[in-house]
Amino acid sequence: MTESTITSKGQTTVPADVRALINAGPGTRLVWSVAPDGTILVRAKTRSILDLAGRIDVPKGRRVSVGDMNPWR
Repeated sequence: MTESTITSKGQTTVPADVRALINAGPGTRLVWSVAPDGTILVRAKTRSILDLAGRIDVPKGRRVSVGDMNPWR
């Protein structure tokens, strides 16, 4: 188990082995989520939603209306 300490300024250092596992470097943003039971999940935000552009092939000539996308029809 890897540990770090929170400073009086509320800062901490992500341990080197954890940084290596998530390919985190200077400027990597961390997203913190706290579950109702107190569990904390920290994820490295290494990609933008824009990185997904063009990953899915759209069938030619097939379009779906916004109304058809509504799951509460």
